[in-house]
Amino acid sequence: MMGNRTVSVVIVLLGFMLAWEGLIALFQPPAYFLPPPSVILAEIAKEPGWYLGHSLQTLYTTMLGFGLALVLGVLAAIGIVYSRLIENTLYTLLVSLNSIPKIALAPLFIIWMGTGTASKVAVSFLIALFAIVIDAVLGLKSVNPDALDLCKTMKASPMQVLVKLRFPSALPHIFAGMKVAISLALVGAIAGEFVASQEGLGYVILSAQGMFQTDRVFASIILLGAMGTLLFYLVDLAERYFCPWHVSHRAAETKALSARG
Repeated sequence: MMGNRTVSVVIVLLGFMLAWEGLIALFQPPAYFLPPPSVILAEIAKEPGWYLGHSLQTLYTTMLGFGLALVLGVLAAIGIVYSRLIENTLYTLLVSLNSIPKIALAPLFIIWMGTGTASKVAVSFLIALFAIVIDAVLGLKSVNPDALDLCKTMKASPMQVLVKLRFPSALPHIFAGMKVAISLALVGAIAGEFVASQEGLGYVILSAQGMFQTDRVFASIILLGAMGTLLFYLVDLAERYFCPWHVSHRAAETKALSARG
């Protein structure tokens, strides 16, 4: 199933690139306005190590922000589910913070944490956090009432109910939040690099824009797209590993087996 999807994605991307190249050859816009894919790929091939270094820096920031959002988001969701006080305070605060454009907070993080990695991680974390919390809370609350009654009858402790019932039931919802959050974490990392940075693909885009190096801007955008796609499918792969019992995966496997048969 994953192999078929990968082949389909590659075919669509190749078709898009060929159409782009053909339209550029046909209409011949200025190179600074819209370079052809061949020029963009040649730009990446010209300095692969340089692009790799900046890509790894952005990836590092993204994964730190995402990891923090995942751990603290799930812990916050557990607190919200088990405590009415936390639900009425922290949950409301998170909703209020989510309504604020995170790019507006980036200068504050620069002032508080400096221009290093920490400020970019903070922006990435804050953007990704809300998606994790919302889906984790939904999952932890979406437990079969009969199963909860059975746990009470068997005198299970709150920790046992959490570990044995609530958390496994919430895993599909948590992974759904993770798929959204991983993309948001990448957006946050780039936003932080736009504000103040000397490395990362956000810095490359900003510096190239100032010198009208459109091929370098597009090269960075393509690398960001590839990175975001890879991270999304890694989360999807982890979901298939940890939640093979979920109905969505069973349905996909049944469809694949039927197609082979």
